[in-house]
Amino acid sequence: MSNLGMEMNMNILSKLNDNQRIAFMKALASLANADGKLDKDEIAFIKDVAVIYGVPENRVEEILQINNVDEVVDSVKIIDNRRAALELIKEMCILAHADNELSDAEVLLIGRVGQAMGVELEKIEQISQWVIDRVIWLEEAKLIFEDA
Repeated sequence: MSNLGMEMNMNILSKLNDNQRIAFMKALASLANADGKLDKDEIAFIKDVAVIYGVPENRVEEILQINNVDEVVDSVKIIDNRRAALELIKEMCILAHADNELSDAEVLLIGRVGQAMGVELEKIEQISQWVIDRVIWLEEAKLIFEDA
């Protein structure tokens, strides 16, 4: 889980304030928790991203306390940078596809988070399809270049 091929655009994310970064990470943590539990790899991933963002350790615990999806959806409304919102949708789609199983709960959460930030459903679907195409392309590369 710690190497999900996430490609966060740090230039875009560096323009977010601390509360916006926390909301961004809460959305990722909530998606990782869509199955009802955060496993040790998912927790390690969230903590690794927090270090990259320079998030204080006490705020990491706040991120990992996922009590209510509605609160997470409400929290992302402060992300008013469209490019950052699109980046969050992209990262959520990559995370959702990491286990090759896209659940209804994951799809619903991505849609709700996107709409809370003003991202149209058509754009969310476009990003999701791009991520799927990317996953397929990377799998084909493994076959072509004989990577086990």
